[in-house]
Amino acid sequence: MEFFDNALVQQIHEQTFAFIEVRESENVLRIKLNRPEKKNALHPHMVDELAFAMQYAKTNNQIWVVVIEAAGDVFCSGADLKAFMGMVGEYESSIPKANGEVLLGELFNKVHKPVIARVHGNVFAGGFFFLAGSTYVVAAKYIELGLPEVKRGLFPFQVMASLLRVMPSRAVIDWCIRGYNLPVQKAKELGLVTHCVYPEELDSTIDELIAELKENSPTAIRLGLEAFDHLNPSAAEHKYLLEMLQKTASTKDGMEGLMAFREKRKPMWRGE
Repeated sequence: MEFFDNALVQQIHEQTFAFIEVRESENVLRIKLNRPEKKNALHPHMVDELAFAMQYAKTNNQIWVVVIEAAGDVFCSGADLKAFMGMVGEYESSIPKANGEVLLGELFNKVHKPVIARVHGNVFAGGFFFLAGSTYVVAAKYIELGLPEVKRGLFPFQVMASLLRVMPSRAVIDWCIRGYNLPVQKAKELGLVTHCVYPEELDSTIDELIAELKENSPTAIRLGLEAFDHLNPSAAEHKYLLEMLQKTASTKDGMEGLMAFREKRKPMWRGE
């Protein structure tokens, strides 16, 4: 998981980030998705910035826990399709482009530190990489968890693979092919969410988790999570799933679904 020069990564607190914020205190690195005006939709360079921060967490043995949180009302609305199609816009960031392709489906598993997702708002589509990849997901009651890709002529290939690590396969397939919103309590029963609490209890619940984790050996935890990562799907599998997404997006149904979504109308499927 070395996408950047390690000497540069160790200077993380001197960097300028366009899409995230990072804070470090008492062996905890907090990474905040900071694109609220776009519902924290994943921009290609946002992914690079996340990889930069996670590489810092992995290579710094004084980081024992990582917390992922988000600004605004929505935790993450998935991929910014326009940006991934090349319309990236202007932004100011000192983080270079990653050396190699960053696959969010495996990024969080390879930090080999406990990752806690603080989910205060709705999550859709690619936002589930954060939930499926985290060790703990502390979610607020009443938020929406949705996989709408099939309604747009697409399919959540990589998200499906990540969800299969923490949820029963039939539940994952049903969710992917019907594209509904999953209640948070049901997500907890299925293993995607570990803690379902009232919004005002998010921070205290996370503080209690961090305190308990810090009672144990960070070295033992790091090596245990490294062993767990060794048992997971390979990068080649995630790359294949990304290629399948690109293939689906180029079909007539894929193009029609995206066009219908932009035009706010019901799609006319052709099965092609």
